[in-house]
Amino acid sequence: MMEQRLTDEELSVLKTGAFGAVYLVSNADPGIFAMIRESFAASGVLGATSGVVRTALTTGPLPRLPQESPAAIESVVLPALRRGIDVLRAKSPDEVAVYQDVVLAAADRVARADGGVSPAEAAAIAHIRAALSTPS
Repeated sequence: MMEQRLTDEELSVLKTGAFGAVYLVSNADPGIFAMIRESFAASGVLGATSGVVRTALTTGPLPRLPQESPAAIESVVLPALRRGIDVLRAKSPDEVAVYQDVVLAAADRVARADGGVSPAEAAAIAHIRAALSTPS
């Protein structure tokens, strides 16, 4: 199947899912110094990809994510991850695994950035993994 150009809205969905996943893990076990280390850890992973996924993650504005609670963050991020996978399946199927891998790698890197994965971070990663693998 030939790759189709993604709309700005579709690129935004991919970015919201990826950055939101990092944010979700980071907020699962908050701490200001941990957040700084975690953001550097995630940026290396997110910037090291290629193709449509790289375009989505490195262009346009940063997504606006809820600040209220982990549940509020999940209510935006998990649907964005599922929608992102749907968009890639339809328009750029070769990029589905790339997106899944980079999001999970960034989430894992964030969780490990502060000396180990807490139970709350592990739970957040499990939710992310499920959203990335659940067909809509």
